[in-house]
Amino acid sequence: MKRFQLGEFEEIVLLTVGVLHGNAYGVTIKDEIEQRLKREVTVGSLQVTLRRLESKGFLNSTPGDSTESRRGRPKLFFEVTAYGKRALDYCKESRDELWKALPQLVLNLK
Repeated sequence: MKRFQLGEFEEIVLLTVGVLHGNAYGVTIKDEIEQRLKREVTVGSLQVTLRRLESKGFLNSTPGDSTESRRGRPKLFFEVTAYGKRALDYCKESRDELWKALPQLVLNLK
């Protein structure tokens, strides 16, 4: 099903938004990915991916309160939509099927 197809980074971002449930905005998403996966994330690539996931209907965004420290700009909080959950389910099921099909011999190679 192409409509649920996610790239690797899209899947990571979508999962991270779910992990941060209720506290997912740019900085927390970036920090969580970097901490958990030991993978550097640029703000630009994250913002592009968040917008793409939102345009695909996998995420919703809601502005928070504006703060003086952010020069009056509100944080933009993200949440996984029902459609995004279905995309994650599809990704997990697809990967699980491939793992099950992998011969034991391949898993024991060193």
